[in-house]
Order: sequence, then C-alpha cells, then structure tokens
Amino acid sequence: MAESAVVLVADEDAAKRQRLVDRLKAAGHRTIEARTGAEALALVDAEPVDLVVLNVKLPDVTGFEVCERIKSTERHAALPVIYVSALAVQMIDRTRGLSGGADAYLTEPFEADELIASVHSLLRYYHARRHAEQLAQRMTRLAETTLALSLAPSVAKLLEAASAGAARIFEGPAVVFAETVDGAGMAAATNGPDSPTAIHVMNVDDPGAPVGIAVRVDAPGGWPLAAWPAGDTVSVAIARLRVDRAPVYVAVATGTQMSGYPMLRQLAQAVAAAVEAQRSYDEEHRIAVTLQRSLLPPRVPQIAGLDIAVRYEPASAETEIGGDFYELTMIEGDLLVAIGDVTGHSLHAATVMAELRHAVRAYAVEGHPPGAVLHRVDVMMRTLLPGELATLCLLLLDPGTGRIRMASAGHLPPLVVTRDRKVRYHEHLATLLGVRAHRPDDIEFTLPKGGTLVLFTDGLIERRGSDIDEGLSTLANAASRVDADIERFCDRLLAELSGPEVDDDIALVAIRRA
Repeated sequence: MAESAVVLVADEDAAKRQRLVDRLKAAGHRTIEARTGAEALALVDAEPVDLVVLNVKLPDVTGFEVCERIKSTERHAALPVIYVSALAVQMIDRTRGLSGGADAYLTEPFEADELIASVHSLLRYYHARRHAEQLAQRMTRLAETTLALSLAPSVAKLLEAASAGAARIFEGPAVVFAETVDGAGMAAATNGPDSPTAIHVMNVDDPGAPVGIAVRVDAPGGWPLAAWPAGDTVSVAIARLRVDRAPVYVAVATGTQMSGYPMLRQLAQAVAAAVEAQRSYDEEHRIAVTLQRSLLPPRVPQIAGLDIAVRYEPASAETEIGGDFYELTMIEGDLLVAIGDVTGHSLHAATVMAELRHAVRAYAVEGHPPGAVLHRVDVMMRTLLPGELATLCLLLLDPGTGRIRMASAGHLPPLVVTRDRKVRYHEHLATLLGVRAHRPDDIEFTLPKGGTLVLFTDGLIERRGSDIDEGLSTLANAASRVDADIERFCDRLLAELSGPEVDDDIALVAIRRA
C-alpha cells in the first residue's frame, strides 16, 4: 500500500463527493471536503494537503480557476491536482485543464482503480519533488551555517551559530555541545528557527566516543535544554576528530531526519572542524600571551610616596606576540619609567621589544639622562636591527619632589591628572627609534601631590573610523574622573576605552604621587 496522504475533495454534489471520499479512504488516505471553490482554496492554505481532487463544475468559480490560483502560489506550485468531470469531457476541456496546471484529468464514469492509481502516481512524484526541494534547501542552509561557523570569534559564538543553523536546517529545536580548550563544557540551545539561542554551562559524560562521526537516538530527557516535539526522540550526532579532544554533539528532533542522517552528519563534521580550529587558535593565543607576559617586568616596584599600577592586555584577535612593553626600575633614587611599541605582531617583534627593554635599562644604569638613553638605543637599533622601528617614551621620576625629566621617540604623550581634575598631555615631538634624525632636548615637568601620571600605548585610544585626537580626548575625559584606588582607575580606563574586544595590544602604566 502506498503512503497515506491527506486528500482534499472539492465537489458541489454531495453524493459524488461521498463516493470519491469512500474510494480514497478505502485506499488508506485521509480526506477533507469542500463544496465550493472558495472553501477549497481556504482549506489548501489552512490544512496540510498532499493532493487535490477537483470537480470542474463548482457553484462559485470553475475548477479551472481554482487550480490556476493554487498553482500560482510558490507554496503550492507543486501540489498535485486531479480534475474529475462528467460534463467537461471534450478535448478542449482536457487541454484547458492540463494547460492550466492540473496533473491529471479523469472523465466520468471512471473506475475506482483508475482514480487510486492516478493518486498514487502523482503522490510518488510529489513526495520525490518535495524531498529534493527540502534537500536542496537544507544544503543551502548548511553552507550558510558553515560560513557562519568559520567567522565565529569564540567557542561560545561558534556554538550559538551552530545551534541557530541546525534549527534553520531542520526547522526544529537544536542543542550543540562542545568543550573549550580548557575543558569547560558549554551548550547552545534553541527551540526553533524563530526562537532565541542561549548558552548553558553543562557537561556530557561520554568518554567512550570513538574518533569519527556516529549517530544515536536518545530520550528527550537526556537533552533538557530544548523543548522537543511531543512523542519524538532526539537524534544526536557525535563527532570526534582527535582522540585527545572531547567530542562535539549536535542534537535535533528525530522526526526531522532523513534516512541515514546525511545532513546531520555533515553538520556535525562542520561543527567539529570549526570547534577544533577555534580550540587550536585559543591554545596558540594563550601560549602567545604567556610568552608576552614573561618578557615584561615580573613585579611592580614598591616605592614610598608613589602608588603604581600596570596593565597589559593582548589583542583579542591576535595569536601572535605583540611589541608593546613597559619598564619600571629604581636607579639611584629615581624611578625609571619606559613605555614603548615595536611595529608588528610576531615573535620577531617580541624579540626586538626584549632587546630594546634591556638596552634602555643598561644605558640608564650608566647614568645617562632620558634623551641620551634614547640616542644610544637608536644607534643600537640602526646598527644591530636595521629596518626595525619602535616608539618609546622614557622618563626619570624623583619620588620625593615629583620632578620628571622626559624624552620621547614618536610615542604618544603621557597624561597628568591633578588632584582637582585638571588634565594635561606633555608632548615631546621626536622621530621614532630606527630613524636617523636630530633629537630635541629633554623636557621637565612636575607630578604634583595627589596627581596621577598615565602612560599608554596606542591600542588604548586608536579605533577604526576615528582619528587619534578623538581618542586622546576620550582618554582625557575618562582619566579626569580620578578613582581613589589606582588599580580601579586602570580597570575603568580599560573598560571604558577598549571595550570587551581589544583590537590591538595595550600597555598601561599609572603612577600616583601621594
């Protein structure tokens, strides 16, 4: 017996309509009935109709018009329509009916077997076409989801994209689970393509999952984060690309699946590949940040009369090491403060940064003032590191008097905020290190009691689409609201100026004179 279908029977004559209904029910189909063309059109839109049996003669409009209106909509263009008629039996009638979109034309009297054979033939074609259209639609949505996965900046965002994509592909609820590189389990869940996606902390205890892709059927209670269809089970694709990595799980309603789960398997493989790439990226980023921090001073000096706080924030989108650095060292009673930035993001840039930092310390220990130190570092760079460029701001601060002697090499000016919230940048215009040029004399100024000195690299203030003056103004406004605690002051500056995603490395030094 053919697969059961929902058949709409539209006929003005109640007796004829009943005969058609009885024949279709005997063949195992469910029927709904309409007496007029308007009723038929309304039922086609409201009910899950698989086929229409339509009399040419109806009391309000002709069956020809009903068929043409059904076929003119994108939603019902493929819906099979069979004409039946005892009056419109001429060749011209049959030609008009078939030309208008009907799939079969039966003239009465006809045998019951002829009707049922026509129904079954058209349903086979209709179901095959719907299957092909659904498959093509799912493949398109799979491609869109795969692209979204590749653009996700984190495991959490990746899982959100995966669950939303699964809901669109299979038009139902979905849950996607994975572990981060640190072993933290999280899942993204949604109740359908029009529902929001939420991230949940969870764990899946499944140590025996083999490498490869497998599908199993679970009870809905095993995946409680989504509202599953009543009476359905959950099909779960488990994808594991490496034996040393936890598997990825994609859970969807079983009723949405095709035989063999081809689309679910492809989606799980795409999610697993994207998660593995993100894990590797996060691992590289963590290693880079650890190495970067190891090149910076291990501790902040404790100096009577000064409160000091430092921050280093690596770029969120970089796995390579940056060239931002700072230095804080006591030399013969003065605090040496340096902050700089080597061009580029790479291991090479980090090694140049380390050489500059050590050179600054060495020349400063010899007793040279800031400008002389920068001159010697510049000569060293042009001799030993030709082609390299860096910015650097260097100063000596007397903790007792607050007197500062400063020189700069193309770096952003430090900021002084007084106790009464007056703000001033101290500029010292000079070329970058690595460029042969005359260097101006050092400048001197005083950090007053209660005042705060702020040194920073460009990652704190530079943003795409805005100029540097706008960034400097924003920093001045933020720094004018001086927090009593210097650590909280630094945290607030980072939060207000950099936001949750850091585009470039940031080094920040804040010194407050008691």
